Amino acid sequence: MSQPVAAIVPDPMRWKALVVIAISQLMVVLDASIVNIALPTIQQDLGMSDANRQWVITAYTLAFGGLLLLGGRIADYAGRKRMLMVGLAGFAIASAIGGISTSAGMLIAARGLQGLFAALLAPAALSLITVTFTDSKERAKAFGVYGALSGGGAAVGLVLGGILVEYTSWHWTLLVNVPIAVIAVLLAVKYVKESRATGNTKYDIPGAVTATLGLVSLVYGISKAQSVGWNGSETLIFMGVGLVLLAIFLFIESRSTHPLLPLPILLNRTRGGAYLASFFVGIGMFAMFLFLSYFFQAVLHYSALSSGLLFLPFSAGVVVSAGIASQLLPRFGPRYVTFGGFVLAVLGMFVFAELVATSTYWPNILPGMILMSLGMGLIFVPLSAVSLFGVGNHDAGVASAVLNTSQQIGGSIGLAFLNTIAASATTAYIVSNHLPGPTADALVDGFHVAYLWSIGILALAGIIWVVLVRMTKEDMKAHDADAAAPAMH
Repeated sequence: MSQPVAAIVPDPMRWKALVVIAISQLMVVLDASIVNIALPTIQQDLGMSDANRQWVITAYTLAFGGLLLLGGRIADYAGRKRMLMVGLAGFAIASAIGGISTSAGMLIAARGLQGLFAALLAPAALSLITVTFTDSKERAKAFGVYGALSGGGAAVGLVLGGILVEYTSWHWTLLVNVPIAVIAVLLAVKYVKESRATGNTKYDIPGAVTATLGLVSLVYGISKAQSVGWNGSETLIFMGVGLVLLAIFLFIESRSTHPLLPLPILLNRTRGGAYLASFFVGIGMFAMFLFLSYFFQAVLHYSALSSGLLFLPFSAGVVVSAGIASQLLPRFGPRYVTFGGFVLAVLGMFVFAELVATSTYWPNILPGMILMSLGMGLIFVPLSAVSLFGVGNHDAGVASAVLNTSQQIGGSIGLAFLNTIAASATTAYIVSNHLPGPTADALVDGFHVAYLWSIGILALAGIIWVVLVRMTKEDMKAHDADAAAPAMH
């Protein structure tokens, strides 16, 4: 009788550990959007061309998305606390290099290094929630914090980036990570409990090579679509090579005795539904931040700071709805709570699709932003919980890496696909109306088409979720003991 008693003893430092995990996740989420808002200033200061400026963003997503699976497995085997701290320290060093960059090449290299350490940091942080919080209600609250940061962190980054660019310089959009990471490392030493997989801990080298090269090639091909088009030779070649390598990777995993990605993680109906929905959320949600940022600055002519501040209600809405989701999750289970979130998000996108060049923040934009924020809080909290449902201690890191990978790949596709769609629609509007160049009406017409695509993509994600995800509140309670026992290692 002693083992069950020991298994349910909660970690007394768990809430303080959550602070460290939250700081780590916030840094990763902030980093993409905080640089986005500063990109025009960076481009001008470092003399970057329009074609090359995207690499400030793409270098990060390439390394992050390509190395996440390997990073998740390293966290499982080498120790999640250890990899959290290594990721934080490396992220701080890479941020410092980026912050003092004096050339485009130096900055892009630093961004790639940030992505590498983020690939260690992100899966370690998410998997630590599962092994640290052994009660379903407490775990739901912890995932509530994580979900709020995942959904609202990008908007916070736009605000913070605007403030830093306006009152300091673009360099501080990267340097700000250094003191935050140092504080997080010091707190992790004291409050985070080590956790690692036991038993079979051999590395799958062929799987690691094919998965990493396949994901990097796929994301690179997608990123090239923005400059050379979806039919461009570089786009098709790199995407084709990526898909072939990923097919080889899946074949290797089906035969390996120690797979990098155990296929049952993907083939479980509930988790597979969560990963697939996460992929489409990454594509669909990107439109809101990208095109609203352009709408504020290029159509309404707001400054970077003002544009960032206009996203504050989104962050507040996500925090509120994530708190609500963490209360609803143990009571009703994730299926319909999250489906309600998808409904709200789609309604918010419909509001954005109705924007015209003369639209104003109130009453035309803010209602859609509030609907989207409330929807995203209800989506991200259960998404994080379901993606790790029942995987056990041995595979927690790689399961969380699959979630992050699906979001990163989805976001990369969103960047290339929706931007290409919008630019094509804007060009067609200019030609059909015999305009000398892009006007506010032409830009908004492009945004309109992209938002319509986003509505369809988010609706598809909602359908996938409600059809495939069958986890109930009883399932969550039944796995409390399973999650608790590994936490004692």
